Amino acid sequence: MNQTDLKIIAIIQARRAASRLPDKVLLDIAGEPMLVRVVERTRRATALDGVVVATTTDPFDDAIEALCQQRGYAVSRGSMYDVLDRYYQAARLFQAGVIVRITADCPLIDPDVIDETVWTLFGLRNQRNDAGEQATGAGLIRNSQFITPVFDFTANRLPPPWKRTYPIGLDTEVCSFAALETAWKEATQPHQREHVMPFFYEQPDRFRTLLVNYKTDLGALRWTVDTPEDLALVRQIYAQFGGRDDFSWLDVLDLVQRHPDLGQINAAVQHKDYRQIDHRR
Repeated sequence: MNQTDLKIIAIIQARRAASRLPDKVLLDIAGEPMLVRVVERTRRATALDGVVVATTTDPFDDAIEALCQQRGYAVSRGSMYDVLDRYYQAARLFQAGVIVRITADCPLIDPDVIDETVWTLFGLRNQRNDAGEQATGAGLIRNSQFITPVFDFTANRLPPPWKRTYPIGLDTEVCSFAALETAWKEATQPHQREHVMPFFYEQPDRFRTLLVNYKTDLGALRWTVDTPEDLALVRQIYAQFGGRDDFSWLDVLDLVQRHPDLGQINAAVQHKDYRQIDHRR
């Protein structure tokens, strides 16, 4: 792949057979399936060349492929449990030089957060143009001076001993194709295959890794959808914005700070450890 042909592709993993909230990716949020909310918000990121939904070959997920075809979304299908292989095959199919991992249970995913995490891979964090304005990641990345990634893996969420500062549900992970291919070839543990990126988490000395942090620690906030309580919260948030999806994560932060009762809706939900695997395989 030539450097000038570098493609930055967001791959959104989606399947219907969720363990805690079955069919969640197709459940309604203010008139649209959750997957549509995730795709549309992701597509607003300026650093991306494309967005792909990566679902499984299970017939149960035919409905996801049908929805993508109806909406004009790029879609690929692969292994249900070897999600690392699903990502790798999708990246090869769409000729991705950089892969952005997004999950379909994050309907508040934010394009600006995606952009920042992508820019960071290229050493472009907080870059500004000659006018002192925030420059777009796409423009800077296309500049040949910055075409080669500085890091192998950047993310705004990493397990301990790192400490996340962005709310759960804005999770964005970015890696080069070369790094993904190394993980695909060498990862052997079930959790490394199922959760895509743990091979990087567990070998920080081998890969050039950087955690993207926010200026304030907001890592205890939970805006993802794994349970009915999570879904109820997200539906309330969308209702507060009139069913639109053009609000930012900072708008959501302002909302939940003004209405602390919202955070109580899913306060009892426990976040999964990244080493947990689906035992239904």
